[in-house]
Amino acid sequence: MSDTLVGLVSQYSPSGQERGAVEWLVARMKLLGYDDTFIDDAGNAVGVMGRGGRQVILLGHIDTVPGEIPVRVDDGVLYGRGSADAKGPLASFTDAVAKVGVKDGWQFVVIGAVEEERNSEGARFAAGQYKPEFAIIGEPNQWDRVALGYKGSAWADVTVRREQAHTASGEITAAEAAVEAWLKIKVYVDAFNADKPKAFDKLLLTLRGMESGSDDFEQWARLKVGVRLPVEVPPEAWYQILNETLRVSETLRVLVEPVGFAIPAWGCEKNTPLVRAFLSGIRSQGGEPRFVYKTGTADLNIVAPVWKCPALVYGPGDSALDHTPNEHVSLDEHRKAVDVLKAALEKLIS
Repeated sequence: MSDTLVGLVSQYSPSGQERGAVEWLVARMKLLGYDDTFIDDAGNAVGVMGRGGRQVILLGHIDTVPGEIPVRVDDGVLYGRGSADAKGPLASFTDAVAKVGVKDGWQFVVIGAVEEERNSEGARFAAGQYKPEFAIIGEPNQWDRVALGYKGSAWADVTVRREQAHTASGEITAAEAAVEAWLKIKVYVDAFNADKPKAFDKLLLTLRGMESGSDDFEQWARLKVGVRLPVEVPPEAWYQILNETLRVSETLRVLVEPVGFAIPAWGCEKNTPLVRAFLSGIRSQGGEPRFVYKTGTADLNIVAPVWKCPALVYGPGDSALDHTPNEHVSLDEHRKAVDVLKAALEKLIS
C-alpha cells in the first residue's frame, strides 16, 4: 500500500518543477486501474474513476516547498520532502479511490494540483472545470481528524512619505512615522482579538519586513504587513481597515498597496453527509474523530467558494512538520488514512 506514497515522494517537485511528479502520478493512476488519466492545461495530474453523473473531487497538491530531503524509510516512517505536505494526503486519495473502484452513478476525480505553495494556479484552474457534489481537499491533519476551516490571508506594502526636513527641526521622520503606523495597526488588531479565544477567529498579524530611504527632496519608509484573516473579515475589509487606521496628514502621506493574491477565509458546514461519512470512516478504523480549524490557508480557500458544495480537508501527517528539514509520515498512518477514505467514500455514495 505504500508504493504510491514512496514513489510520489521520491519525485522531487518544488513549485514550478512539478512535471516529473505529475507524469509519474498519471502513470501510477493508470496502473491502478483509473478509467482516464491525463495532464490538464494547468499541468495538474488528473485521474478519473467511473462515468456517473454525480461527482466527488479529491484535490491534493503535488508541489512542495524547496529543499530536497533524501527519501528513506526508517522503522516504518517515510522521510522526504512532501511526505506530509502534501503528497501523503494525495497518495492516500489515489490509493483509496483505486480500492473503491467504479460505482454506478458516481465519478471520482483525483487531482494532483500544481503551484499550491505559490499562487495555487492548479486549484484556480480546477475550480472552473468541475461542479462536484462533494469536495475533499488534501492537507496533513492526522488520520483521525477532519479540518473544517482555513484562515484567509492578505499582504500589503504600507509606505509613508514626507518632504525632507532638517534633522534639527524636531519633525517626525518617515521612518518614525512608519513605526507609529505599525503600532496603530497593532492596537486595532489587539482590540479586535480581545474577546476572541480561538485563533481561527482572530486577526493574526505579522511584520515581514521594513525598509527606508530618501533622495534630495523626499523621505520614505515601507512596512511589509501580512495578516491571517478570520471568516468575518474578507480581504477588502482588511485593506479598508488599514486605510482608515492610518490617517493621512498634509505632512505625511500613507499609501496602502495590496500585494499578491488575497485569499478569504473559509469555514465548512459541519452537519453534512460528507462530514458524517468521515466520522464513520474514522470510527471504523478505531479512531475517535476530532475537528480542527487551521490558521494557515489551503486550496480549500480557492475552490470551496466556487464549487459551493459540502467540503472538508483530510489527510495523514503532522502539519507541524510542514516545510521542515525533518518532514516525515508514518506508513501505518498512511494505511489508516487510505482505509478511512475508502470507508467514507463507500458510505457517502451508499
